[in-house]
Amino acid sequence: MSTSAPTRCKWAETHLDKPFYVDYHDQEWGVPVHDDRHFFEMLILEGAQAGLSWLTILARRETYRAAYDNFDVQKIANYDDAKQQILLADPGIIRNRAKVTASITNAKVFIAIQKEFGSFDAYVWSFIGGKPIVNHHKSMSDVPVSTELSDALSKDLKKRGMKFVGTTIIYSFLQATGLVMDHTTDCHCYSGLVGK
Repeated sequence: MSTSAPTRCKWAETHLDKPFYVDYHDQEWGVPVHDDRHFFEMLILEGAQAGLSWLTILARRETYRAAYDNFDVQKIANYDDAKQQILLADPGIIRNRAKVTASITNAKVFIAIQKEFGSFDAYVWSFIGGKPIVNHHKSMSDVPVSTELSDALSKDLKKRGMKFVGTTIIYSFLQATGLVMDHTTDCHCYSGLVGK
């Protein structure tokens, strides 16, 4: 007796041959996050994605974790020129000088936000009153690439000195960390996340 595969968002259905990508869709994307280390990881990875595909970045996630001390924000904020050179020589990450430099700058800004608000979690959730935005899109073509929320968060992060945090990158970040739930209504994850 065969069991039919669950329906997923189209972007995940196109890569069913890549289990890490499907797992990311099924277990992580759209699930509300409240962990500062995870927030910082997603900010760095989403910034690294600029001009590339998410598949390209997600395939390198483990090498990013190794290269970036498991996204320990305190360590990254103190990276010196020698460490930057090591990162720029690492074939396991995107070796873009501007992105590597931005990751260190962003770590310093992230720490400043933690000091001001008590946690990055408190800061970012304050933009939506602490409750996820649950959308009810029928297809991926209905899902926006940016919104007034991503515009506002992007503007504030830029004002604080972060780089690679444009509104499109930030909207992807909001989706990834579950502040916004954009699974399509036919996706098996949709019903599990609605009401959470």
